[in-house]
Amino acid sequence: MQDDIIIKKYKFTNANSIDLNINFLVHSKMNTSAENPISTRMFNESLLLYNHDYVAGFFSKERLLSYQIHGTNNTISSGKIGGKDYIGMTSDSGISYDLGNLKPGESKFFTLFIIMGENKKDELQEKIAKKIDKIRIVDVDKKLQEISKYWKKYLQDHNKLKINNMGDKLEKIYKRSILLFPLLTNKKTGAIIAAPEIDEERKYSGGYAYCWPRDSIFITKALDYLGMEQDASNFYLNFCKSTQSNNGMWEQRFYTDGKPAPCWGYQIDETASVIYGIFEHYKVIKDIDFLKKNIKMCENAVKFLCRYIENIIQIEEKDIVKKEIKDKKNYQDKIENHLSYDLWEMNEGIHLYSLSAIYAAFTAFINIEDVLEKKDNNSNRIKQEVFLNKKMKMEKYKEEIKKYIIKNFYDEKQKVLYRNLSDKKMDISILGATIPFGIFLPTEKVITNSVQKINMTLRTYTSGYLRFEQDYYRGGNNPWIIATLWMTLYYIQINNIKMAYECLNFVVNSASSNGLLAEQVDNSSMQPSWVIGLGWSHAMFIIVLSNLIDKEK
Repeated sequence: MQDDIIIKKYKFTNANSIDLNINFLVHSKMNTSAENPISTRMFNESLLLYNHDYVAGFFSKERLLSYQIHGTNNTISSGKIGGKDYIGMTSDSGISYDLGNLKPGESKFFTLFIIMGENKKDELQEKIAKKIDKIRIVDVDKKLQEISKYWKKYLQDHNKLKINNMGDKLEKIYKRSILLFPLLTNKKTGAIIAAPEIDEERKYSGGYAYCWPRDSIFITKALDYLGMEQDASNFYLNFCKSTQSNNGMWEQRFYTDGKPAPCWGYQIDETASVIYGIFEHYKVIKDIDFLKKNIKMCENAVKFLCRYIENIIQIEEKDIVKKEIKDKKNYQDKIENHLSYDLWEMNEGIHLYSLSAIYAAFTAFINIEDVLEKKDNNSNRIKQEVFLNKKMKMEKYKEEIKKYIIKNFYDEKQKVLYRNLSDKKMDISILGATIPFGIFLPTEKVITNSVQKINMTLRTYTSGYLRFEQDYYRGGNNPWIIATLWMTLYYIQINNIKMAYECLNFVVNSASSNGLLAEQVDNSSMQPSWVIGLGWSHAMFIIVLSNLIDKEK
């Protein structure tokens, strides 16, 4: 059965001392735009909601009791719905089923099927009728057993970290992470969404069910730890290749089919992170063909990053001919002169994290070129000279970036790093300069001083960490899972395992009952807050576990 179907099996038990008459009601309200309205119709004892693009159907094996098109919101609470229309231009509709009498202590089961697909020609007529009839005869218990068997095997196949004696709740999060990543991934395009959507009407955010290249880099690293290398490769070879702009950059975010999604600004770290991620993935799979297939994409991205850095740091072009061409050229695309948003997408300017990501991208590109040059049996003197010139340029730009950071992001009085040029707020992303991007060692004084300041300003009484000072997103008072796990990684790197576990325990204790990690944690209740099942949070959790296990071997 290849159709997109959700099977929801309900169990009702009468814990009372009297008989109960059970009526099961389904109220559906499909979201869409004003320009693409929803219509509802009853067909083959099924409630079908559709617009120009999609159709969703709700039905059961049980005989339908009643239905209502229009105004179900006004009657659903009474337990009784009904109407005369079989079709209407509305999404506010419902169906009900009579489950009959339930005696004290007795249990009954009810199964609801939800089918989804594209609204193609005849999809609302013969084709969907055949699909519904086919689904109705499915042995649900057998199907559930097949699904359970599949996912148990999936867990077994991807249990690469082999965690032992780390606690039941931690193990639950670990297993849930393994199960979550394939649900975030589009196998066809390679896209990986940030999280299942929880803000469809965009009341509080710009939405989460999109693919950010930057988030995906962390997730692909976790995929590699879990033996999901093919999904990670697919992200780079398929998704990144299809979404790169002609000038070498990647936009902020995309739909899962690769089309540009709504953005509110440019983020240079999106582009830099892809190059960094490609070499990180190569270090796991050791596949030279993977680098060969991606080298042109990397070259285009690095050219864009070089132009960006030249404008930010004002690196002088020494080649007179190139300089004259550049001065005269009227660039249509001025993005390399455009200030970037930070990784939190809240501040526009020049940022430590962004520069650190570019630094790491240049390091990765040097390593990629080095691997390819060594494997090139046909390499001649001219090729070698071209390679050496590229390497020298990248090394020079890395040196200039580090000088720029020390000059502009270092507070001489307090001996700490700051996140950008416009304020002196402490930000957990300052850690990016050491983990993962490696401009500074974790034990260098500039980092240890900055961590001390982070602990003074961002650490909460619950041992979780805020993103940055005076954060106002969703109240701004909640610790973030990402921020806390970032600190965990830092403590692992400096061999402070006690503090690493203190941070990790905060994360474990704040997970949901089924092992899902949220974006944030409510300090007062230690319960998950806002987005639950955030891919970046689960990726950082897997990265932390892998590093911790390696450290304790």
